[in-house]
Amino acid sequence: MRAALRRRLLLAAHTDALAVLDGGIWSTRCLHCRSTLQLRGDGEPLGNTTLEHVVPQAWFGRRAAAVLTAQVGDDADDPRNLALACARCNHDKGKGHDARGPGDVRAHEVVDALLATRLSRWRDPTVPPAS
Repeated sequence: MRAALRRRLLLAAHTDALAVLDGGIWSTRCLHCRSTLQLRGDGEPLGNTTLEHVVPQAWFGRRAAAVLTAQVGDDADDPRNLALACARCNHDKGKGHDARGPGDVRAHEVVDALLATRLSRWRDPTVPPAS
């Protein structure tokens, strides 16, 4: 696995208020279905843990997504836009809502709700996580 992906996975865990680091393993919940997810302290995902771009990368720069992307800055890899999700949920979102684009009302609603959840779970990256 590429080092850049591991760094993004760790950043998503470190900025997730639900994530707990215990014995070198991060534990948290899927952004979508709330199933338990784990990530090794070096960023290696365990089980079906994947990196979720809450606002899809392809939506950045699209006028229809401007309200959403403004909440996370100009970079799809902004920590506010990164979350951990199980592979099934992440794949389903990718082939459904992400693919329909920000102009689709339902896709926009789903991503808006997920972003609200992610931002409600936000933890300042300068604050050490609970163990």
